[in-house]
Amino acid sequence: MSCNSCSTDTNGVPKGCKSNGNCGTGSCDKLTVFDWLSNMTLPNGQSSFNISEVRFKNGRKHFFKNTKNLAIAIGDVVAVESSPGHDIGTVSLTGELVKIQMRKKDVSFDSEEVKQIYRKASQRDIEVWQAARDKEQEVQRKSRLIVSRLGLKMKLSDIEFQGDGNKATFYYTADDRVDFRLLIKELASTFKIRVEMKQVGLRQEAARLGGIGSCGRELCCSTWLTDFRSVSTSAARYQQLSLNPQKLAGQCGKLKCCLNYELDSYLDALKNFPKTDTWLQTEKGTAVFQKMDIFKGLLWYAYKDNPMQWVDLEAEKVNEIIKINKEGKKVASLEMYASKINVPTVPEAAFTNVVGQDSLTRFDKNKGNKSNKRRKNRNNKRKSPRKNA
Repeated sequence: MSCNSCSTDTNGVPKGCKSNGNCGTGSCDKLTVFDWLSNMTLPNGQSSFNISEVRFKNGRKHFFKNTKNLAIAIGDVVAVESSPGHDIGTVSLTGELVKIQMRKKDVSFDSEEVKQIYRKASQRDIEVWQAARDKEQEVQRKSRLIVSRLGLKMKLSDIEFQGDGNKATFYYTADDRVDFRLLIKELASTFKIRVEMKQVGLRQEAARLGGIGSCGRELCCSTWLTDFRSVSTSAARYQQLSLNPQKLAGQCGKLKCCLNYELDSYLDALKNFPKTDTWLQTEKGTAVFQKMDIFKGLLWYAYKDNPMQWVDLEAEKVNEIIKINKEGKKVASLEMYASKINVPTVPEAAFTNVVGQDSLTRFDKNKGNKSNKRRKNRNNKRKSPRKNA
């Protein structure tokens, strides 16, 4: 995963940021915002915005006030206010662009959610933070054993320790409501920490864990997708996709988010297409819709009396036939309006025998020939007269 400006030349030097290996955008993590105002000075007499955006594990971000006027920049590790104690995060954005981000997320400047930055993280803070992060996998493994022993129908997907190591947030997914009061007591007594349970959806779980999609690339939800819009099966119907749950579902078990990417283009193209439940009245009989090709603008119809013979029609011709039918008239036949688009046919390749690969018993024959030769040699030796010594 990388931003577009991080492409490198043959020598491995970044082309875009020109910083000899250090990313100029702050990082290549999810939801990274490029600070295009970093080289611009503010008007005279205007002070810089005192709220910064701080990033935590798996792209989680919050806004914090710089009440102490600390000289912080993008990429600095800071200790921020938390409940209780303090947390450690990385500054992801500063300056005037933070205002735009706060408006986008509907967070007011004087909100109680906007806490303060304590200090720049010291070496001791970073060591405690790294030690807490190193314990996450082992704590997650033991926590899953506890969940299994208690028989709770839930799945622990991820654990995030606070920067001071005194608190941990357990992210879980569940289909129904779960009573985890006993679980919290068990976790708190086992790991000697404060426990916070947070339920996330299946899409959010896939975004946190990441993975490779069926297209061969990283999941959109874990790289750049920020809003999880609902996806319905009608999106697949409009795009003429087969309603196969195994192909339409992503790793989260829900319908793939990419079904919405080209849906608007399909809906615009379908505006010129007639409704598929409309029958065409001809003198040869009633014709019923069979299928369509949106890219070529073709529809296939077949007579009720002869459903095996399909006639391809352009969308404009079908609309013309429907208009005539509404006037109470019938057209002579569909063949009169048949499409004149010639579909190129691929010539059949002549069969060629490649080194006898068409024979399934070619190896058996070779073995049989060798064994026959050996038998003949043995028989010849037996028949030949022995020489006198």
